[in-house]
Parts: sequence; C-alpha cells; structure tokens
Amino acid sequence: PSLGEANIEAGFRSTLYGFIVIAVFMAVYYQVFGVVSAISLICNVMMLIAILSMLQATLTLPGIAAIALTLGMAVDSNVLINERVREELRIGRQPQTAISEGYERAFATILDSSLIAGLALLIFGSGPVRGFAVVHCLGIGTSIFTSVIVSRALINLIYGRQKKLTSVHIGQIWRPDPAKVQAK
Repeated sequence: PSLGEANIEAGFRSTLYGFIVIAVFMAVYYQVFGVVSAISLICNVMMLIAILSMLQATLTLPGIAAIALTLGMAVDSNVLINERVREELRIGRQPQTAISEGYERAFATILDSSLIAGLALLIFGSGPVRGFAVVHCLGIGTSIFTSVIVSRALINLIYGRQKKLTSVHIGQIWRPDPAKVQAK
C-alpha cells in the first residue's frame, strides 16, 4: 500500500509541476489570452475533481494519468483557440471579429480531436483502461466546456465592453515580410 501511495503522490506532484510550467509559459507567450487560458485550465481541473468527488471515484494511478492527459488536451484546445484568433488577426480582421471567428472555428476541431479517442477507450477498454477512459471522457467534457465557454466568457468580459476595440493582447502576430512575398 505504501508503494502505491508513493506513486500516486509522485503522479500528483508531477501533474501539478507540469501545470505550473505550462501556465507560466502560456501567460508569457499569449499575454492576456494566456492568463485567461491558465484560468480556464484551473477551472478544468477543479471541475474534473469535483465531478470525480461527486461520483465518489477513487483516485488511482490511471486516473491521475487521465487527469494529466486531460490537462494536455485542455492546453491543446486553448492553444488552438489562441492560434485561430491570431490567424484571423493576421489576415486583417477586426479584433472582435477575430475573437468570434477564432472560437467558432476551433470548436469543431476540438470536439473531433478529443471525443473519438475517449469513446473508443471507454467502449473497448476494461479494468484500469476503463477507469482511465472514464476519467478521460469526463475530462473531455470539462475541457471543452472550460476552453470554449469559460475562456470565451473571460475574454468577452475583458474585451467585450470596449465599443471600438483596436487591438488585443495575444502575443506576437507573425506576418510575412512583404519584400519576401513579392520576391516569390
């Protein structure tokens, strides 16, 4: 029992440290959008743990691995949204339009990329794989909710009140060099 407890504690610590590093990186790289993404990641983990607590689930090593995977997928979802917003800004859209289009276009991709794998594990898995799949599927739901709904609500809270929004703080938007484009 003590060996299992040590593994669970080590898994929890590694997930926590990984989360902290990712949150700091996102805040630096994506600025305001990164801070919002980090807040939505915190909401994601809190919601997932709350749901598991309501279901009176025992946290095992596969469960911790599923939580770590959920965090990774939530980071991926937030990065996808942020990059879609950047893409819209890069092609010249107004900031409010870029935010709206970025979230709308990212939603379908997020849903497709995460749901299929989780359902396959849930249907075909057994034992520890099934426990992993249950936590993973719950995590997919919380991840989609927090990355699409919670982060968009926070972004709308920050930027939605401004009638004439001229820019958003989403980090460097790389545009092609006009001289190189003309040379091609």
